[in-house]
Amino acid sequence: MAYYWFKAFHIIGVVVWFAGLFYLVRLFIYHVEAQAEPEPARSILKQQYQLMEKRLYHIITMPGMVVTVAMAAGMLILQPALLQDGWLHAKLGLVALLLVYHFYCGRLLKQLEQGECRWSGQQLRGLNEAPTLLLVIIVMLAVFKNSFPTNAATWLIVGLVVFMLATIQLYAKKRRLDKERQQSEAIAAPRADQALQN
Repeated sequence: MAYYWFKAFHIIGVVVWFAGLFYLVRLFIYHVEAQAEPEPARSILKQQYQLMEKRLYHIITMPGMVVTVAMAAGMLILQPALLQDGWLHAKLGLVALLLVYHFYCGRLLKQLEQGECRWSGQQLRGLNEAPTLLLVIIVMLAVFKNSFPTNAATWLIVGLVVFMLATIQLYAKKRRLDKERQQSEAIAAPRADQALQN
């Protein structure tokens, strides 16, 4: 029975952790893009995003990660035979990558706070897709275990995920280009009016 309690809280931890990771980098994107806003909006937005990022990272994302890892350790202590399964080794390797991603996000948070972040909004959008790919593979490993499917249906699902991620990127690029066009039109309109008056 203890194993199922660990498993239940492990799943809860995963949900909380990923919710935080997905939203955190989205806040980073807004934070970086606030740099293009005129004052005083720029300072107000950056201050608000900093506060939201810190709270999200320390109050939601970090505890979600700790619960996920602690409950997984509890399951492995209760059933150490699981460590003999190849699928679990692959899953733990992916979780290690996720932990690197998590702590790198903490580093980006500090860089944004100090005004030292060199990532563009577009680059951060790409970074934001990493946990999605890891989540898909981790869940498939947990469900299928040693009988991980490699048939056409699997590749179709992988293709759909990649297509979805590419669509999100293209939509973000379209929104950015539309915003730039609106800004240039807003600047050009008063100049044209002034030229007509002269």
